[in-house]
Amino acid sequence: MKHPFAELIDLHCEQATAGASTMTLVVAPQHLNPHEVVHGAVLYALADTGMGTALYPTLEAGEICATIEIKMNYFKPVFEGKVVCKTTMLNRGRTVANLESRLYVGDVLVGHANGNYAIFRRNRTEG
Repeated sequence: MKHPFAELIDLHCEQATAGASTMTLVVAPQHLNPHEVVHGAVLYALADTGMGTALYPTLEAGEICATIEIKMNYFKPVFEGKVVCKTTMLNRGRTVANLESRLYVGDVLVGHANGNYAIFRRNRTEG
């Protein structure tokens, strides 16, 4: 599936199955904040996209999903290298799913996220 935002910040899907995904990002200058550390929003986007990627294959025809909320913890600063985001679905109900992402650089856990996603059918009359 085409994902313009993921392409914009150069996120890559390495693996996606129903309920799990692995996303990666190779740190580049555009990902850094003024302190030359990967901006937290980049890591958040990696986790959010990983969660959506894991949830999407579980959706029925006509269903879509949207982030309700994500709790993000940053454990270590990321200066360079390849960030790997491993996501697992913890629970999927009819209208809400809960997923967890762990972000690594090498073997070092640099961040953790837990998110809830709405599952619904798009109403074409909505804005």
